[in-house]
Amino acid sequence: MNISILSLVAVFVLIAVRKIGRFNIKIWQSMTVAALVVLASGEISGLDALKAIDLNVMLFLFGMFVIGQALVASGYLYVLAYPLLNKMTSVPQLVGGILFGAALGSALLMNDTIAIIGTPLVLRLAREHNINNKLLLLTLAYAITIGSVMSPIGNPQNLLIASQGGLSSPFPTFFKALAIPTLLNLIVTYLILRLFYRQQFITAIPLTHSPAELLDKKLAKLAQASLFLLIGSITLNIILSAIHSTVQLELSHIAIIAALPPILFSSARLRLLKSLDWSTLLFFAAMFVLMSSVWQSGLMQQQVDRLHIDLTTIPAIMLLSASLSQLVSNVPLVALYLPMLTNPSPESLMALAAGSTIAGNLLILGAASNVIIIQHAEKHQATLGFFEFARIGIPLGFINLLVYWMWFRCCYD
Repeated sequence: MNISILSLVAVFVLIAVRKIGRFNIKIWQSMTVAALVVLASGEISGLDALKAIDLNVMLFLFGMFVIGQALVASGYLYVLAYPLLNKMTSVPQLVGGILFGAALGSALLMNDTIAIIGTPLVLRLAREHNINNKLLLLTLAYAITIGSVMSPIGNPQNLLIASQGGLSSPFPTFFKALAIPTLLNLIVTYLILRLFYRQQFITAIPLTHSPAELLDKKLAKLAQASLFLLIGSITLNIILSAIHSTVQLELSHIAIIAALPPILFSSARLRLLKSLDWSTLLFFAAMFVLMSSVWQSGLMQQQVDRLHIDLTTIPAIMLLSASLSQLVSNVPLVALYLPMLTNPSPESLMALAAGSTIAGNLLILGAASNVIIIQHAEKHQATLGFFEFARIGIPLGFINLLVYWMWFRCCYD
């Protein structure tokens, strides 16, 4: 095994144990050290490392972090959510509401967006109602992963498939192929969460939500403007896609445009920027470098070649994309897998979307949104462990894959 693979293995181990002696190790720290190791050892050159960092993703995350922080710091996020939450008077209703609401939100606004604005909200609910915060964090994580499957703008890898896969009508194609199995998987997820956290679900005390108040009225108005720009830009992109326009707004452009009101017009802009989740941005930059180094090593490609399987069949696409996404992340994996699908059918593209996305339900590193949730949770003195995620996520992920595979067999065979 070379240094790149050993570094990746070390990251998995450190994420699992999270502690060495008296020292707590955060996810971004282990990933950053691993990236520095492959750079220092010459496994990847400095120029290749810079090229590996996806600027569009970094700008998108920066813009969304600004919007999310403005929503939370102003109190507008809680004021916006209160009318909906007030109708959920029990733990089962609350979990169901978060599950289906976050899933729909991720399909419309992208999973990373909902991860950013959803984490402080569910942690507030957990504290307010004395609910196990791990239950609500897992609900949010699984919801946004599953919900994002059925939309070409649900996550970055779906956007890549929609733009490079030759789909003439991406929104109808995704919805027709993936909406029903996605709904089934959300129901399955609710039942599995209810099984693993049965004590939380049998609580008979009704939930009473405290009304939220704005903390900063001016910042709240700017956050409201940001939301308007964000939703308006995404809606414009959907319309442009529906009329087969060659003009499309990049996700990074959408996020930066939407982030402008609080950056330009808030007197608290410096405090806002200082409180951003810079460690998560560092994690992503380091992840791009490490994953590129792992891929350049060629060891993974050699192992896949030794399997001697047809990479274009639906089971192979789903299993390989779900498993390899744990190692090189789903966006780079999709970018590398697409050229191997010569003249891909809509079925194979939807299988790639489902497999690479559901990878996020298996292990923490399977989806960027999982890391965002955990990093944000740690800012609020909460966390979600590797094994806590995996003990539910691994069986859930395999059931999710099975549901999509059976749906494909039923509809396409």
